[in-house]
Amino acid sequence: MRTRKDVLADFSNEKRQKAMEKYLLIEPCLMQQESLAEISKQQNIPLRTLQRWKKDYETDGLVGLIHQTRSDAGKVRMDKTVLSEIERLLLQHKKMSIATIHRKIGSYCEEHGNTSPSYDQVYRFVKSIPLSLVKLAHHGEKAYKEKYELIYTRESNRPNEIWQADHTLLDILVTDEKGCPNRPWLTVILDDYSRAIACYYLSYAAPNATNTALTLHQAIWNKKDMGWPICGIPETFYTDHGSDFTSNHMEQVAIDLRINLTFSTIGIPRGRGKIERFFQTVNQLLLESLPGYMGNGINEDLLSIQAFKEKLHQFLIVEYNHRVHSSIHTSPVKKWDEANFLPNMPSSLEELDLLLLEIPKTRKVHSDGIHFQGLHYINPNLTAFVGESVLIRYNPTDLAEIRVFYKNKFLCNAISPTIADYSVDLKDLISARNKRKHILKDELKSPSSVDLLIAEKQKEYQKTEKEKKSGLKR
Repeated sequence: MRTRKDVLADFSNEKRQKAMEKYLLIEPCLMQQESLAEISKQQNIPLRTLQRWKKDYETDGLVGLIHQTRSDAGKVRMDKTVLSEIERLLLQHKKMSIATIHRKIGSYCEEHGNTSPSYDQVYRFVKSIPLSLVKLAHHGEKAYKEKYELIYTRESNRPNEIWQADHTLLDILVTDEKGCPNRPWLTVILDDYSRAIACYYLSYAAPNATNTALTLHQAIWNKKDMGWPICGIPETFYTDHGSDFTSNHMEQVAIDLRINLTFSTIGIPRGRGKIERFFQTVNQLLLESLPGYMGNGINEDLLSIQAFKEKLHQFLIVEYNHRVHSSIHTSPVKKWDEANFLPNMPSSLEELDLLLLEIPKTRKVHSDGIHFQGLHYINPNLTAFVGESVLIRYNPTDLAEIRVFYKNKFLCNAISPTIADYSVDLKDLISARNKRKHILKDELKSPSSVDLLIAEKQKEYQKTEKEKKSGLKR
């Protein structure tokens, strides 16, 4: 009997991949496209086996299909050239029966000195060839698209039915951590029904699987900002064919969370018009009014990345999400939250962390806590684990807190007392270290990189407080 404490992260990639192969076999039934009996006949797999797989998946997700792998029975063992010839005969001849293919392949093997396969071997291999490939070969691209390509041309009927995600290289220059002008990338997840921003991520790094997973993690979980309620697991996650979206990790996450991961046609981004128009809105209503916008010519007075982040957050979450949208005649937040919508949430934040936060580090627990990035993290629960190795997972945009796991079980949240009052980005810490190196090169007494970073955060805090007081006096 499987218990729910098993999570996808507990198992090797090989076991995950085998579980995914089982899922793909029963997927037509889960999507109500074919019955298990039809799949059983097509794939030559016992109906009882398919019924067990379906029950295991409905109970435990992708994890339920792990540790129940089939033996090597049924695997087609033939020379690659023979397999290629069978495939050629099937795809080039629309009405050729399996019996005819078997007869012709026997003549082919005799002529080329190969061992002739049995009828059963030919039958199993023919049935293993994807029906979509056969449809394309026999009936053409149009028939293939009608049956196998899913294109969203209708409006969503409810919040979180479809989330769209995309990246864009913004048309603005802002100064990076080294003070150099640079163009940042913006990743956005948009709820198709309400047009609300579920999450966004700003980075100088080109889109990658880690940043995309981090963005999806933040989109799904509850936000600290009460004015930003969008959260939950979407039914469909609609994206382009970027490598970060099509990675094995994202596919496994989608299946385990029961998200239908759907891609637009390569070179034809149909269905992603809403998010494309949204990026135009960002350009027209935000970027064009800021220094450094590339359409306004060269401007020496560039914003810092921190200042730009604040303006972007204000525009996306405070203005755009709460302003009446011309297409839906209400604000995105009101549209998403209408009729007291209750989003489908993960069973726990720990499970979501294990699935999406792929930034694990192994550390030993010391008597004064866990040491990481020149900081130390504490929690009373760590006392019983001094000397033990633990796994930590962290959000690179905020190092004030880390999540600690022991043998793949969540142990506790540990905080760094040094920076607990600040939101500290890993890049900020690296920048502070670089400053310290320059001071050391000049042979001056240097504060630690953490001290430098805290000093900067204190200046920002004092500046904010002065602005608040100034506003009150007015």
